[in-house]
Amino acid sequence: MEQQQLDDIMLKAETLIEALPYIRDFNGKKVVVKYGGSAMLDEKLQESVIKDVALLKLVGMQPIIVHGGGKEISKWLGYMGKESQFVEGLRVTDADTMEVAEMVLSKVNKHLVQMMEKLGVKAAGISGKDGGTMICRRKTVKGQDIGFVGEVESVDPGLIDTLIGNDFVPIIAPIGMDKNYQAYNINADDAASAIAKSIHAEKLAFMTDIEGVCMDPEDPDTLISVLPVKEAKYLIKDGTIGGGMIPKIRNCIEAVEQGVGRVHILDGRQQHCLLLEFYTKKGIGTAIIGDQVDLYPHEKNQA
Repeated sequence: MEQQQLDDIMLKAETLIEALPYIRDFNGKKVVVKYGGSAMLDEKLQESVIKDVALLKLVGMQPIIVHGGGKEISKWLGYMGKESQFVEGLRVTDADTMEVAEMVLSKVNKHLVQMMEKLGVKAAGISGKDGGTMICRRKTVKGQDIGFVGEVESVDPGLIDTLIGNDFVPIIAPIGMDKNYQAYNINADDAASAIAKSIHAEKLAFMTDIEGVCMDPEDPDTLISVLPVKEAKYLIKDGTIGGGMIPKIRNCIEAVEQGVGRVHILDGRQQHCLLLEFYTKKGIGTAIIGDQVDLYPHEKNQA
């Protein structure tokens, strides 16, 4: 065997050994992955994400996927000659748009199930309507009615726990119902956060189109690897975190304060970002943690 081949094999072996303590510590722990953004549009990235989640499952974690599909919804509305409208990032959802959203999200959901099953991992696709998993109310933005957009009031994790207990990976579309059984479209970040809180997930991972939280948004070299809640609140207050990142970071803070172990903001455009963040010493995104949470050994040099 040539030396280069041997070196490549040894590097792979070292990577596996590096992952060992994380595999041990996360065994049996629940992790919620919010899947959306550009990672849903590129076929190679889709395969990468599903393979990552399948591997999490096969090494002993209990993953749950909550997916979006906003760009696909906009595409189908365009086919109908209907222009998408947004208020502070939320889609204005009339009855016709709600019908399209539910149709498209169901299509996306079953495609992800198909990809997971192809890898030999059992998956079950549901929406928040199934089993009364997500009960919501109509959401308004600064008093403005934006239609059938839901704000999660409560999560019943019974069906999710049943699926996990029977060795399935739950794949959840962010559609819920109110107490009168009216369907609502729920922002996927909000849905993932609510589900993670309800099951006391060890990890909640948001797959985004940015590297993570940076001190300078224009400079990826200023990435913050570990961000305690107290510091995150300060960065919002002093303007370092601004614009569309504010609601995402507030979602992360609320999740941590309500029992989620830690929240990761990852660049979904990076292949295998979940594995790189969860199972390597360096990590590639931002982990938001409680102020009293013990750091992982590799994080002590990054905080």
